[in-house]
Amino acid sequence: MFFSTRHLLEHKRSLLTLSLISLCFSAHAEHLDLNKDMFVNRLSHPTPYIPAQCYVNPVVSKGENGQSNEVANACYACHTNSKGPNVLNDIDSQVEYNFPEAGMHNPWDNLFSDNREKVKQISDEDIMAYVKQDNYFDADGNIILNERLRNQASTFDSNGNDQWDGYKADIYFNFDNKGFDHKPDGSFTGWRSYAYYPLVGGFMPTNGATDDVSIRLADPLRKNKQGEFDQEIYTINLAIVEALILEKDIPISPADETKLGVDLDKDGELTTASLIKYDWAPLQQRFMSYVGEAADLLKQGKLHLAAKMFPEGTEFVHSVRYLDIDENDQVTMAPRMKELRYAKKRAWKTYYDFEVISEDEIKERHDFPDRTKQIRGSAEEGVRVLQGWTYQGFIEDQQGDLRPQTYEEQASCTGCHSATGILMDTNISFYRKMPTSSFQQGWYHWDQRSMHGTPEPKRESDGEYEYSYYLKNNPTGDEFRSNQEVKQRFFDKKGKPRAEMFERLHNDISLLMLPSKERAIALNKAYKVIVEAQSYIKGKTPLLEPLTDEVFKDIKPGQETGITNPLSAF
Repeated sequence: MFFSTRHLLEHKRSLLTLSLISLCFSAHAEHLDLNKDMFVNRLSHPTPYIPAQCYVNPVVSKGENGQSNEVANACYACHTNSKGPNVLNDIDSQVEYNFPEAGMHNPWDNLFSDNREKVKQISDEDIMAYVKQDNYFDADGNIILNERLRNQASTFDSNGNDQWDGYKADIYFNFDNKGFDHKPDGSFTGWRSYAYYPLVGGFMPTNGATDDVSIRLADPLRKNKQGEFDQEIYTINLAIVEALILEKDIPISPADETKLGVDLDKDGELTTASLIKYDWAPLQQRFMSYVGEAADLLKQGKLHLAAKMFPEGTEFVHSVRYLDIDENDQVTMAPRMKELRYAKKRAWKTYYDFEVISEDEIKERHDFPDRTKQIRGSAEEGVRVLQGWTYQGFIEDQQGDLRPQTYEEQASCTGCHSATGILMDTNISFYRKMPTSSFQQGWYHWDQRSMHGTPEPKRESDGEYEYSYYLKNNPTGDEFRSNQEVKQRFFDKKGKPRAEMFERLHNDISLLMLPSKERAIALNKAYKVIVEAQSYIKGKTPLLEPLTDEVFKDIKPGQETGITNPLSAF
């Protein structure tokens, strides 16, 4: 399996090692007490929304005349010709560093830190014992984070009411054969896990972390017209959302359209439907509808539907984890979470709203290039983006327990989830969901099926294999050009592609996604050093050695990246 299973007995066994693990690492870190001052709205620098990756120098080498002769373009993965209603089209960001003056200095100091001696002090046995420790559930299956939010509410409270008003974790990672999550009593939580093709670059496990994502639609989309939870209704509405986001027909189990009152397959009759027909063109008077209670709310204008848009109230929960090693020496997802991330769509925005947001972004970059963005929100409520979403996160404290992220730590979310061309309604993963031809129609958690044997996807525009295309334009497979293992695996010493390895990749993406056992352990240690220092606002990327030529410490006004042939992600 790609992920470790999380049965109750495993929780109990892992908890027995907690005190030993803490002792193992006590020599490496000075205790850091959390205090209320950490969670006020303040920034150490004004541009946390500019990711560390954006300070990369794409020029790999220079010729005798000082001109670049080799460029690695990892920028296109995020900055690209976009798909509506996202009309940002920020492909120009591949060519020039469009930073305000306040962002010219690179604030991500961890990129330059040499932590190799600290990493050496951590034994393989200690780090692997640590990552196998579950820091989400206690021995009785209770969610540890929620207990902490109750017991330490005054520490994390930022609105002065002495209670936690942010997201309370309510996913149990107990998925059935349709991907639905269940509480310990067997009832539905509303969360449904889906497998997806990792975005090229930092989200590939070979670069330091495994992760998963689950979606939950708003309560009315889970209910029938009588206001009762109905799994069939919910499943159909999720399929409708999938059809709208992908703009494709989606197969479903046979459904009685007469009972539902909606022509799902658009054949002009209310019979039995076996697919959701994507046919939405309001200007041509072609509409689609949700089913159940949501259908009535849609007619009343209290709920909305549009292509490439999630309905209001949609939530995502995203766990980011360490790399574990199973009994077969295969890299898998560790029980220990690095982060738990949460997002909710709190307001509906029209296509016109999105156009205005993008136009304002473009105008501000042009007319007011030195103006920094205002980041709305707080440590307790999360940070808000103009497209109607709120993003919130939880991260390890110095002892490895999850805590709310500070305002500044969460502020970094706004960079990737508001103003990049790759986004679909500020989201990335759902558009990359495994196709309905996959296991369980793509509705599964990695714990239920290994990534091994998953075929490589192809690009829409030119039919090229997506990951192969990325490697040919960025051979190390990460934004910082630090993953030499990937480069050596897919290219020879002269830099020429190993044809046989690319051929294997076409049939099995795990060849690229999963690092060697040795690299996985080293990356775990490198990240643990960051945890001990609690230096997340200086960068969270685990690096095996400091970056020198790969990243700029300072950017000059008008500086070009060296990329002369911008690429599209689609």
